[in-house]
Amino acid sequence: MCGIVCYLGRRDALPILVEGLRRLEYRGYDSSGLALFSNGQIRSVRAVGKIQSLELLLKDNPPAGNCGIAHTRWATHGEPSVENAHPHPDCRAHIHVIHNGIIENFQSLRSELELKGHRFTSETDTEVLAHLVEECFEGRLEDAVMKALRRVSGAFGIGVICQDDPGKIVVARRGSPLILGIGDGEIFAASDVTALVTHTRQVVYLQDDDLAVLTDDSYRISNLQDQPIRRDHHTVDWDVAAAEKQGFAHFMLKEIHEQPETVRNALRGRLDKREATAKLGGLEPVREALGRMDHLIIVSCGTSYYAGLLGRYVIESLTDIAVEVDLASEFRYRRLNLRPDTVVLAVSQSGETADTLAAVREAKRKGNLVLGLVNVVGSSIARETGAGVYNHAGPEIGVASTKAFLSQVTVLYLLALLLARRQRMSYGEGERFIEELTAIPAKLEAILAQEARIQQIASRFAEYRNFLYVGRKLNYPIALEGALKLKEVSYAHAEGYAAGEMKHGPIALIDEQFPSVCLAPRDSTYRKMLSNVQEIKARRGPVISVGTEGDPELAQLSDAYLGVPACDELFTPLLTAIPLQLLAYHIALLRGCEIDQPRNLAKSVTVE
Repeated sequence: MCGIVCYLGRRDALPILVEGLRRLEYRGYDSSGLALFSNGQIRSVRAVGKIQSLELLLKDNPPAGNCGIAHTRWATHGEPSVENAHPHPDCRAHIHVIHNGIIENFQSLRSELELKGHRFTSETDTEVLAHLVEECFEGRLEDAVMKALRRVSGAFGIGVICQDDPGKIVVARRGSPLILGIGDGEIFAASDVTALVTHTRQVVYLQDDDLAVLTDDSYRISNLQDQPIRRDHHTVDWDVAAAEKQGFAHFMLKEIHEQPETVRNALRGRLDKREATAKLGGLEPVREALGRMDHLIIVSCGTSYYAGLLGRYVIESLTDIAVEVDLASEFRYRRLNLRPDTVVLAVSQSGETADTLAAVREAKRKGNLVLGLVNVVGSSIARETGAGVYNHAGPEIGVASTKAFLSQVTVLYLLALLLARRQRMSYGEGERFIEELTAIPAKLEAILAQEARIQQIASRFAEYRNFLYVGRKLNYPIALEGALKLKEVSYAHAEGYAAGEMKHGPIALIDEQFPSVCLAPRDSTYRKMLSNVQEIKARRGPVISVGTEGDPELAQLSDAYLGVPACDELFTPLLTAIPLQLLAYHIALLRGCEIDQPRNLAKSVTVE
């Protein structure tokens, strides 16, 4: 959930580190700090709040040097404060550590180290690492870090420098992403590629229990027993412009508007019109196993969980496969009854979501085939699953996921087509499916052209404190996702419900101060949704409706109405999601919220 950036090379490290922190601020933003070698000494500067607070402290007396580490924090242990900010020093301030993740046995380690005379100044679990490395230090920093990490339980991505062993940075990971960037006469390390692409697109993805020693323009990777390891180089397939706002006020708004192209990218090269099916190259190695599959379990968290719920409706409507969707955070607590032909599909934008990764490992332990659907190449879930599919959504910086969600859903539609054409779906049905799917990007552009209308609706409802989102069948997961978006970015209370459940409790909340957002396109549940709208109106509840364009009946019943282009019922969720994203964005904007960096949230949830 935090951001790491390290640099060692021929250039001044400070501007590179600060720029890297700015690009990683979406991963953690309640405090920040850096430490670098300057005139033979390590100088550390830490600040509470956004990166600009750190920049103000550095402005008058910037340290100069070509080797340093930096961190932006999302608090887990201890409130935001200078003392709890990273880097954390040892007793003599000769060793400095930055850390993402959680040290689960930090309390016992801290008690042991305090008995040995170590003095702690923070409430964090991370400070234990600095003192533990100090306790193990005998001249070579990498030896001390290896010895210390062999005693640690939990997750970590770390960067360490030491005044007594200058000219090197030691980094290591377990359960928290860490990537090396290979430049010309310089080397970088970061928790996310976005911090590196300004300088290099050649990267090395470290794996669990990898430790790398960075020296000048070279590096050496080993395991924690000091056995050498070789990791392949990869080329990042997008440039820095993709991770910038490009004239939009916020990353979230930019990413909402990128969605027509996001869907095109997810479809590109994956539709076989001649055979009326989908081509998912990443699943070819498990083609036979997929043919035997009669039970699919989708595991995911948050927005990805709602994508999985929608995927269940689509796959079950087209195939004979039984589909379950589990919250990854609960999956391994169940006594799982997995059949031999059960396949588990892990869905995660970052590919590093700790709970989803734990579910992957539990399913593998049971001997089942596990697939991955992720956006980040080289991520832990991509490596640990038997096969899978990439979203190809490009970088998503806004903490509240928009384009990654839609790309996940698009890939799930492709998976449904692939499976259905192997079962009962006819060639003609496959053709019509492809026609509908390829028409989606243009329809998304038509919806985005109505942003001014959505902005007007947002201005009417921005001051309300509570919202109910309701939908049926395929649009039930979209109601859940729409409510989540509003909660995330505007801090308004919002609940998503299956509309048929409204009478079983939520209707008690409805009054003139409790608006409902109703998803009512002209599909097989349309008349039932109209009945829900009428029930809300009978209790004086304001209604914002999203339906099929040109629907006077729904428009007349609603206080605010937005129409989306007509399409086959199966594909309506790809359209109805967009107005809800824009509504959440504009309500948050009017309420003056931090849209790209909502309070208490982080982009990549790498702790359980």
